[in-house]
Amino acid sequence: MDNSLAELDARVAGCRACPRLVDWREEVARTKRAAFAEWTYWGRPVPGFGPPDAPLLVIGLAPAAHGGNRTGRMFTGDRSGDVLYAALHEVGLASQPTSVSVDDGLALYGVRVTSPVHCAPPANKPTPEERDTCRPWLVSELKLLKPTLRAVVVLGAFGWQAALPAFAEAGWTVPRPRPVFSHGAQVVLESLTDSPTDTPPNSPLELFGCFHVSQRNTFTGRLTPEMLRNVLCTAAATAGLPTRPYAG
Repeated sequence: MDNSLAELDARVAGCRACPRLVDWREEVARTKRAAFAEWTYWGRPVPGFGPPDAPLLVIGLAPAAHGGNRTGRMFTGDRSGDVLYAALHEVGLASQPTSVSVDDGLALYGVRVTSPVHCAPPANKPTPEERDTCRPWLVSELKLLKPTLRAVVVLGAFGWQAALPAFAEAGWTVPRPRPVFSHGAQVVLESLTDSPTDTPPNSPLELFGCFHVSQRNTFTGRLTPEMLRNVLCTAAATAGLPTRPYAG
């Protein structure tokens, strides 16, 4: 197992386990989108982003072909990221409301952002096999975060279904039958391991469901900025993070 998130992130970025995803991400990086013709695309798996002692984790789906696959950072350079980071900033969990490149100065306060699939998939749809192949990375990330992790916001049903087995493998109980995803869902996962680095020991983990910040959801109003902020604030309070009041 990796001894630090930095080591894990470096290994994630070198993964070539899924041939379809490798071919797609590299093809996108070669052909590019006209609007980004001057960019040198990242074209590799995108590791998580945020502090290694974060008490709050946000789990998405997978990097966007011309977002994270281009910039090399989760939810960076696409409209989903615009919505997510604007909300994090508005409630006081991010240093700025925009996320355009890895060198734009963005910092997250007590929050880490990751996904169950680290490569951009065709049509934004990983296969179940690709999801399962990528799961050990999420399990390792959860184990490294476990000493401080207190709350998780999962964006969308795919992320929810992919994350539940990872939580079980990383040392938390998952109720049977498995909890069903819904916006506003809250589930407490008890710790199965008594790690001396847990503060306090055997701390439970609270899981929050939230509609994904996809264009489909945000453009149609299925997920509004206020709905997203409310989930983030509730999860942050559970994690012991301070937030600031926001308009609306």
